[in-house]
Amino acid sequence: MTVVDEVLRPVADVIDVPTDLFVGGTWRPAGAGRRLDVADPATGSVLATVADADTDDAAAAVDAAAAAAVDWAATSPRSRSDLLMRAFHLMQERSEELALLISLENGKSLADARGEVSYAAEFFRWYAEEGVRLRGQVGHAPSGANRLMVSYQPVGVSVLVTPWNFPAAMATRKIAPALAAGCTAVLKPAAETPLTALAVAALLEEVGLPAGVLNVVTTSRPGPVVETMLTDRRTRMVSFTGSTEVGRVLLRTAAGQVLKCAMELGGNAPFVVLADADVDAALDGAMVAKMRNGGQACTAANRFYVHDSVHDAFVEGLIARMAAIRVGPGTDEATQCGPLINDHAVRKVDLLVRDAVRRGARAMIGARVPDGPGSFYPPTVLVDVPLDARVLHEEVFGPVAPVVRFAREEDLLPVVNDTELGLVSYLYTRDLARGLRLAERLESGMVGLNRGLVSDPAAPFGGTKQSGLGREGSTEGLLEFMEAQYVATSW
Repeated sequence: MTVVDEVLRPVADVIDVPTDLFVGGTWRPAGAGRRLDVADPATGSVLATVADADTDDAAAAVDAAAAAAVDWAATSPRSRSDLLMRAFHLMQERSEELALLISLENGKSLADARGEVSYAAEFFRWYAEEGVRLRGQVGHAPSGANRLMVSYQPVGVSVLVTPWNFPAAMATRKIAPALAAGCTAVLKPAAETPLTALAVAALLEEVGLPAGVLNVVTTSRPGPVVETMLTDRRTRMVSFTGSTEVGRVLLRTAAGQVLKCAMELGGNAPFVVLADADVDAALDGAMVAKMRNGGQACTAANRFYVHDSVHDAFVEGLIARMAAIRVGPGTDEATQCGPLINDHAVRKVDLLVRDAVRRGARAMIGARVPDGPGSFYPPTVLVDVPLDARVLHEEVFGPVAPVVRFAREEDLLPVVNDTELGLVSYLYTRDLARGLRLAERLESGMVGLNRGLVSDPAAPFGGTKQSGLGREGSTEGLLEFMEAQYVATSW
């Protein structure tokens, strides 16, 4: 039986994924017995139900993490590394099942889902390797009176809050460094895509993760559940990926306990094509930067600024490529763009497109919500987009490419940087020196220079301005879960 055939069967028959809370090494129902429906965005039908946690369940998860904290922090870096490496290999072995699960509950194409599983697994391997390499330092005080010894200690119980758009990768990008650092954690995945997070937890349990080191609570009431965990005096860290609006709320809550915070928030990525750019290469990059996960990514190219001399050629190529995209259920092998996560997402995208057209933009393709079931929106290209259109100032999170023509490079930067967000920018030019100089003036934490993809476990992922605090991936991602301890000694 093929993967496509299997999607007609219940999720529990396709992949053996638990649907209860994972607390203290035990799979258990929510204390109040409530359940949460998980929907297929391609059809609107219910795929499965999972435990729907309340504040008592959240407190129990922190209890479990706190109880396991001392022993896990004392576990050798090599032992933690070996466990993460086993998780990497097992995730690779289960990659097809996990990809299908992601496609079912998230809606993304199987090709995108397979890419996500591979990317997600790499965080286990990267931090298995990085966790044994972290070194402190010893030096002399300038006065010569004593030595300075600096080492790194795990920050403690960490709350990990992940979004629905990359349910495997956003989980492992937080779990792996937390565990490698010696922290215990509670993961709260998005209500739209809890099954993948539960599958990742089951995988870690299978490779021998001690009870209580990772706990998972799924809930339809994220506000009070997360607040309960952040206001517990034993919690010391919160790592959140999601919207800037929610990030602000969590920061206010975290301030009460002076928690260490890592925030990967919204984006409004510009995609700049200069006059000397290779147009075909820019189009290749645009399709990756715009259409990965149907545009539902914080790193998605949100607004396109194309020089007048190459504008028409770029737009012609973009229309042709977007028109050729096959839209359908993510679990169909032929699908290149699946549905959006839900009908609310469709309404938001449609509202932004309608606003742009009302202000004078022209829709060259797409721009109409299709009839029929599922949360679909077609690949859309807008041209002549005025600078006051909302689509240029708000995160679209959909397959919409608004294009702005520009004539003078000196007028570009003020427009590109005119946003409170600064996660990633994309820039295409044949002149590398020019590109590097301009990249330094782009107000974003990451720049794709002649590349449409910036994500890499070995790179520090994060933004400037209101796109977040801290970094994920690389060594920086490990240090987010650690505190530097300084010891003054005379020996």
